[in-house]
Amino acid sequence: MTGKTSAGILLHRTTADGLEVLIGHMGGPFWARKDAGAWSIPKGEPAGDEALEDTARREFTEELGLPVPAGDLVPLGDVRQSGGKTVHVWALAADLDPAAVVPGTFELEWPPGSGVVRAYPEVDRVAWVPLADARAKLVTAQRAFLDRLADATGSDPEDDH
Repeated sequence: MTGKTSAGILLHRTTADGLEVLIGHMGGPFWARKDAGAWSIPKGEPAGDEALEDTARREFTEELGLPVPAGDLVPLGDVRQSGGKTVHVWALAADLDPAAVVPGTFELEWPPGSGVVRAYPEVDRVAWVPLADARAKLVTAQRAFLDRLADATGSDPEDDH
């Protein structure tokens, strides 16, 4: 697998208000002041010939600093993002406290060309978001996973609020 592939897990839970998904706001200076389209499903690239489901589990743990909750992963297929990367996602019905998240970090030269390299969190916050609200927050291509999750759970993505 190359850097053009990633895999992740979309946690979901049902509350009195409907279906919610756990998504993370992307860390780093580029995303700091953005909200719409600046959130993502916890995901990452395979290591060598690692199986995609194993990648999804490892990346969930690396990005959120927590083990993957127990439960069965339900495949939601894949999408191609605008940059050409193919993202594979599995759904998992489970609960998790966003306050317990300890995000992994990445290094980035910022400002570009400055020679200053800083560490930034992979996600700077994680939240449970109603399915309908998640549509505006997620990276555009990943929104397809919300529809697939709604189909898999029998939810109406427009009614959850």
